[in-house]
Parts: sequence; structure tokens; C-alpha cells
Amino acid sequence: MLPVKVTERTKEISAKDAKSLIPLMVLMVIIFLIFLYWENELNQDVGIMTLEHLYVDHPKSDIPVRYCNSMILRRVIREPDHSCKKEHVFIHERPQIINGVCNSPKKMICGNDSLTLCFQSEQRFKMTVCQLSGGTRYPACRYHSLLTEAFITVSCNVLGPAKFYEYVK
Repeated sequence: MLPVKVTERTKEISAKDAKSLIPLMVLMVIIFLIFLYWENELNQDVGIMTLEHLYVDHPKSDIPVRYCNSMILRRVIREPDHSCKKEHVFIHERPQIINGVCNSPKKMICGNDSLTLCFQSEQRFKMTVCQLSGGTRYPACRYHSLLTEAFITVSCNVLGPAKFYEYVK
């Protein structure tokens, strides 16, 4: 083999070249922060929409007048298009007891969803049923409260109840 001489050419970056990159770097940081804020805004409601947040009120909140109106505003309960829900239920039982519904032998297909398995409680739970009495767009919804006891039907995942489907008197 013949020896080959390798020469390396390096170009040094001057301070002047580095200073010209600063506005571009600042712009990139600003764009990153805007995307980060935008992503958090889009996902803001997703994190709190658990079954417990939406449907469980134990112990029952001490709201003497207009219970449903207050609770629906506090929990930001509405349809995805921001219209008022026609009916909503608040269950007045400890979350641990509600979690036990997933062990119920009363299994059935959930509504029209033939792929999802639901469980019905073996005992009746105290609850408040909120029925829409006025308004169409959140937050201008007005509700009538009805105290009742009923069985609940939920779908479950590995963490427990995932979705509330209905109550049965």
C-alpha cells in the first residue's frame, strides 16, 4: 500500500457569523413555546374528564338551592359542541363502592355498541338526576333536580369504571 497524506480543512466560525444566528434561534424558541401552549390548550379538558369527576359527588355537596345548575357549572359539564346536556347524573356514593360495579355478575352489551361490555350495579345508589329545563348553549343551561335511587350501568377498563351509560330505577 502506498501511504496517502490526508489533509483536513477546517473553517472557523467567527463571532460575526454566530451573532447573525441569534435572531433565528430566538424565533425558533418563540415558535416552540407557541406550539407548547397550543398543545396544552387543546388537551386542557381531556385530563379531567374522568367518570369520577363527571358523575361522582360524594359526599353530596352542600348546595341548598339550584344544586344541578351549580354542579354543572363547577364541573364544566356540556356536550362536545358546547350545547347543554339534556340529562346528567351525580352519584352520591364513595368512588371505591362505584369501582366495585366492575365486579358485578350483571354483564351486558353497552347500548348500541356491540363491542363494549357493560356492568350493572347490584345495589341502588343515591343520586341526583339533572334534567334540562331551559337554555341551549353552555353555560346558560338551567336544570331541574330530582333525587332518586337507581342501579347504574358502566363500562370498565383496568383502572375501574371508564364510562357511565345509564341509570335504571
